[in-house]
Amino acid sequence: MLTGMPSLSHQEQEQAADRIRQLMETGMSSGEAIATVAAEIRAKHQGDRVTVIFDDEDE
Repeated sequence: MLTGMPSLSHQEQEQAADRIRQLMETGMSSGEAIATVAAEIRAKHQGDRVTVIFDDEDE
C-alpha cells in the first residue's frame, strides 16, 4: 500500500490530534475520526509535497 500524506509541522500535528479528540468526544469512533482528519489534511494540502509511506506488504 502506498499512502501520501503532507509533511506536517509539530503544531499541525498537535492540531490534528486535538481535532481527532474533539470528533471522538462527539461520539465518533477513533478510526472514523482519524480518517476524517486525514481527509481534511489531504484536502487542505492538495498539491503540496507529500511524504510517501510504504507498507511492508508491498515489498
